[in-house]
Amino acid sequence: MLITPFSYVAAIDLLKDFKVQAIIGPKTSMQARFIIGIGNMTNVPILSYSATSPYLSAKQSKYFIRTALDDASQVPAIASLIEYFSWRQAVLIYDDSEFGRGIIPYLVDALQDIDTHIPYRSIIPSVPTDDQINVELNKLKTMQTRVFVVHMSSDVAARFFVLAHDAEMLVDGYAWIVTDSVGNMFSTLDGNTIHSMQGVLGVRPYIPRLDKLLNFRARFLSRYKQQNPGAPEPANPNVFHLWAYDTAWAIAIALTKVGPLTLGFKSPSSQNSNDLNDLRVLGVSQDGPRLVDAIQATKFQGISGEFILVNGQRQASVFEIFNVIGNSYQSAGFWTPKFGLSKKLVTSSGPSDTVGLNTLIWPGGSAQAPRGWEWPVAGKKLKIAVPVKPAPNAFVNVKKNPATGKFDVTGYCIDVFEAVMQEMPYAVPYEYVPVVDPNMATNSTISYTEICHQVSLKKYDAMVGDTTIIINRSLYVDFTLPYTESGVQMVVPMKKNWSTSLWVFLKPIEPILWAAFLSVFVFTSFVIWLVEHKESRDFGGSAWKQLVNIAYFSFQALLAVPKDPKLKKWLSKFALINLVLLVWLLEKLYSASLTSMMTVHQLQPTVDDLNQLISNGDYIGYQGGSFVKDFLKSQKVEEHKIRKYSSTDQYAEALMKGSWNGGVAAVFDEIPYLKLFMSKHCRNHSIVGRVHKTGGFGFVFPKGSPLVADVSRAILTVTEGDKFAGIEQRWFGYEVTCNNQANAIESGSVITLSSLRGVFFITIGLWAVVGVICAVIWFRPRQEEEPVQEAVAELAVEHVRGNRDESIIWRIGRDSHLLIQLRGNPPRPADTGAKEVAQPEAGLDGVEPPPDTINLEGPDEQVRLVEHPLLTAAAENDKRNEQRN
Repeated sequence: MLITPFSYVAAIDLLKDFKVQAIIGPKTSMQARFIIGIGNMTNVPILSYSATSPYLSAKQSKYFIRTALDDASQVPAIASLIEYFSWRQAVLIYDDSEFGRGIIPYLVDALQDIDTHIPYRSIIPSVPTDDQINVELNKLKTMQTRVFVVHMSSDVAARFFVLAHDAEMLVDGYAWIVTDSVGNMFSTLDGNTIHSMQGVLGVRPYIPRLDKLLNFRARFLSRYKQQNPGAPEPANPNVFHLWAYDTAWAIAIALTKVGPLTLGFKSPSSQNSNDLNDLRVLGVSQDGPRLVDAIQATKFQGISGEFILVNGQRQASVFEIFNVIGNSYQSAGFWTPKFGLSKKLVTSSGPSDTVGLNTLIWPGGSAQAPRGWEWPVAGKKLKIAVPVKPAPNAFVNVKKNPATGKFDVTGYCIDVFEAVMQEMPYAVPYEYVPVVDPNMATNSTISYTEICHQVSLKKYDAMVGDTTIIINRSLYVDFTLPYTESGVQMVVPMKKNWSTSLWVFLKPIEPILWAAFLSVFVFTSFVIWLVEHKESRDFGGSAWKQLVNIAYFSFQALLAVPKDPKLKKWLSKFALINLVLLVWLLEKLYSASLTSMMTVHQLQPTVDDLNQLISNGDYIGYQGGSFVKDFLKSQKVEEHKIRKYSSTDQYAEALMKGSWNGGVAAVFDEIPYLKLFMSKHCRNHSIVGRVHKTGGFGFVFPKGSPLVADVSRAILTVTEGDKFAGIEQRWFGYEVTCNNQANAIESGSVITLSSLRGVFFITIGLWAVVGVICAVIWFRPRQEEEPVQEAVAELAVEHVRGNRDESIIWRIGRDSHLLIQLRGNPPRPADTGAKEVAQPEAGLDGVEPPPDTINLEGPDEQVRLVEHPLLTAAAENDKRNEQRN
C-alpha cells in the first residue's frame, strides 16, 4: 500500500492499523527524521521526493530513500558560475532555518577551492519582516562585493527580491545567483516578483523536454479541472510533482520485481496501550528488506529524467543555468559533472565553441558581466599603510608638515602607486597612513612583515612602499605584480687589480686558449718541416739545426708573412696560411682585450661571494626593517656578524672602515637599493655575487581583495609605458652603470677558447681536407713511365744586385756533369810583375786545382770553364782512398 502521511499520528495509525509496506512524502527535515526512525524500527521503506536538506542522509537508515536531489548537489554548478566570471568575492544570503543553513558548509568549501573569498554572510530570519530584510539590504549596499548567492524558500525569496529592487540593488554592476529552491518554484512566482528579478541567474535540475512530460502536463491539468471545478487554472507542474510521479513508478516497478508481499508484519510482544504515539505497538515488516533492495536497484527513464539511486540517493546528472528576462526566463547553458559549463547540453567531448554560456542579460539590462565589486555608496577611503624611515629615502619618504600637521608622503614607490591608480578603470579614493612603531624613540616604522600582518587583519586596506614579495608574507596577504627588479645581491669595496702586475700580458687570453694556440703552432711547424726538409736546404742539416730553423721560421710567421719564398710545397704553404690567419685574428682580439684591461678596468672586488665572507669571518651589513637579516641567517651567517644600517650613506661609511674597524666587508640588500647606492658611490664599489631571487617590490592587499587583479593590470600598463621611465629618472637620475660596465669588461675582456672555437674548427677542417687529398695522391697507383734520371743535387745560384736578389735552382741528375762559366771583366792585379802563386796540385789536401782560364774574345774578357763530374758519396770516397794510396 502506498500512502502520503500528513502528521506523525497519521503515520503511526497507518502503520498500526493498515500495515502499509511503504511511505512516500515526508516534506520537511523534521518530519523526515521522525518518519525515518519509524521506518527503521518497522523495516518499512521511507521514500522522500521533497526533503532536500543535506542534513538528511541515506546513511542514517537503510530504509530511507531520497528520490529528490540533495541541495548540496548543485554547489559545484554554482561554483563553476563564479569561477567562470572570475569573481573573487561572493556574499551568501540564506534564511535562518535548517533548510537555509544546510547548504552553506558545502558552498564555503566549494568557493574556497576556487579561491573565492566570502566576506560576509547575510542571514535572513525564516519568517522575516520587511524591516528586517531592509536592514540586511542596507548592509549589503555599503559593501564592495556585488556578487550575491541566495538560498531561501521561494516565498521569502519573492519578498526579498521585491525589496532589493526597491533598494536599487538590481541595477548595473550587481550579480545575483539563486539556488534551485527558487528555480524549482519559479512557475509559482507572480509577475511583480519576476519583474524585480530581471537579470538574475539561477540553477535548477534539468528536466528533459520529452513527449511523456508533455502528456503528463496535459493529463495533470485535465485531472485538476475535474477535481476542482471552477477553480483557476493551476501553474504547470513543478519538479516536485515530477519527482513524486517518478517515485510512485519506482515503487510500482519494484513491487513487480518482488511479487506479492505475503509475509506481512511480525507483531510485537502482547501488550495493550492506548497511547497513540506508543511506537512499541508497531509491527516489523517481513517483506521490507526485499522491497527496499528492489527499489534501490530500480532504474528507468522517468518524466523528470533518468531515475538512478546510489546508496539510497538520487544522483544529479545535469543542471540548467537560467537567466530571468522579461516575464519568464531563458536557458543560458548547462552544467554537467564531466564537462562543466556549456552552451548546449553535451554528453561527449565536443567543439570548443560549446564551452561557456550563451549571452546573458544582467541587472540593469547590461550584456557585460559585472566585475563583482564596486566602491560602496557610503564607503570611506582606503587606508594605505606607508612605512616610515628614520632617514630620507628615495623610495618612501614621510615628512610631517608643521603648518598643516599632516604628513607629506613622497618617493619612488609613492609615484608608481599614484601612476597605477590613474590607470585604474575606476576612481579609487585613498589616503596615506604612516605607520610608526610607538615603542621606539626614533620616528621609524615597525618591521615590514608586521605591517603586512596588520593589513591581513584589515587594520589597513593596503600597504604601499618598498615591500618585497616573499613567500612567508604571501601566506597571509596578497601581492600585486612586481614593479621593480627582483633579487638580493651584495655590494663590496673595490681594490686595485692585476693590471700593474708582472704577468698582465698573459691575462687577455685564458690558459686553455694559450695551450690550444701553442698546439696549433707546434703542429704547423712540424707539418712545414715534414714537407720541406727533403726539398729545401733551409730545413736541412743536423737535428738541432733543423729544430732551430723551423722554430725561427714559424716565429717569424707570427710577426709577419715571410718575404723569402723558401717553402716549396703547396701543403706547407697552406699550413702557414692557416697559422697566419689565426695569428692575425688572435692578435687583433688580444690587443683590444689588453687595452681594455690596462685602461678601463683598474679595480676589482675585495670578495666574490657570500661563502668567502663566511669563511673569512667578516661582518655583513643590511638595511634595518628588511627581511635580508632573516635571509642572511638562513645562509648560515652568525647573527652577531650582521650589522644594521638605515641609509646608503651609512653603507659607504661602513664599507670604507672595513670589517675589522667597526664597519663591514659587504652589504646585502635588494637590487633597487643597490642601484640607488651605486648611483652615488659607483667609483670605488661593485655589485658582485650571484642574485638571490625574490619577488621584487609589490603592493600589499588583504587576502581575497578584488583590487589585486585590477592593480596588477594597471602596473603592467605603467611599467610598459614611458611614464615609468620618467619616474625612475626623477628619483634616480640617469642611472650610473659604471659598475655593470666594469663587471662586463671583467667577464668579457678575457678571450676564451669557446669564443674562437669556430676558427679552430675551420682550421682543423681544412687540415683534414688537405690530409685526405695528400693521402689520395700518395697512395694512387702510378703508371709505368720511362725511367727518369734521379736527381741527386740542386745547384742554387744567388745574385745580389743592390736591394734585389735573384736566385736560380737547377736539378742535377746522377750522370750529369757540372760546367760553370763565369763571364765578366775581373779587375787586373795592381802589380803586374807579381809572381804567379803556385797552384796546388790535384789531390793535395783535398783541394781541387783551379780551373783553366780561356780568353774568348780578348784580353779584357775571360771565361773560366770548370767541368766536374758528379759522383755519389760512395764513389767519391773510393776515389779519395785511391788517391791516398
